[in-house]
Amino acid sequence: MSTLLWSRGRLYAPDEPLATGIDHGLTVGDGVFETCAVYGGQAFALTRHLRRLARSAHGLGLDTPDEDEVRAGVKAVLEAATPDVGRLRITLTAGPGPLGSHRSEPGESRQTVIVLAGPAPQMTVSRAVRVPWVRNERSAVAGLKTISYAENVVALARAHHHGADEAILANTVGELCEGTGSNVLLERGGELVTPPLSSGCLAGITRELLLEWSAEAGLPVREALPGELPYTVLDDVLAGDAHLALSGSIRNVVPVVSLDEVDVVAGEVTRAAQELFQARLADDLDP
Repeated sequence: MSTLLWSRGRLYAPDEPLATGIDHGLTVGDGVFETCAVYGGQAFALTRHLRRLARSAHGLGLDTPDEDEVRAGVKAVLEAATPDVGRLRITLTAGPGPLGSHRSEPGESRQTVIVLAGPAPQMTVSRAVRVPWVRNERSAVAGLKTISYAENVVALARAHHHGADEAILANTVGELCEGTGSNVLLERGGELVTPPLSSGCLAGITRELLLEWSAEAGLPVREALPGELPYTVLDDVLAGDAHLALSGSIRNVVPVVSLDEVDVVAGEVTRAAQELFQARLADDLDP
């Protein structure tokens, strides 16, 4: 299937002109986005994703997105989509603006909202590599889902070069942080632990739901204490003393079965978390 696009109240063909060349999202990456999985023609956890879209917009200094407009775009693309659609993306930019980093004065331009739907890969396991670059946990955009993704593109290209589908990053103080498009979870001592938000990682929706659902089910999954997970803990994964998992809106919860081109084993708690997440999402598509 081809990608479906919606903006300004109507659907667009993939090759049809849509945004102006002076849109601040194109010139300086001034925008935020959300990606949702789609099951049976419905966007998963859409309400939570829209809530985070607003948080990211506020963090970037953008006006609150018009939720009614966004939901109208979501409805339009999903109604027009074929059954094999698996991914929905919502992009919000500052709209037309100056060529520099400064924005137009308030009221001078209208935000750009684009909703897309298209195919998504089905993943049950993941392969990851460590990369030499870091997340800046003190960045002005730390924890925000912005469209400024160049560093992720570079890191993920390194991963693909080594036969992996994800790159794992530390932060500036040597803590385990996140992947380019996923949260990480480390299994050891019979529990599954994910870096705290203070590490600079994104507050993932899948991460959030897994913590909530695991607590309800009595599964030992928790957020780490600050400094509890140094980046060097990945050496324990290679040694077989720990296990690694990833979470994200398209991959859900998956074990890592290869790290730095070395095969590793999935952990028992990871497998249980994967099964729990799959079972719970089937119960409610907008939890």
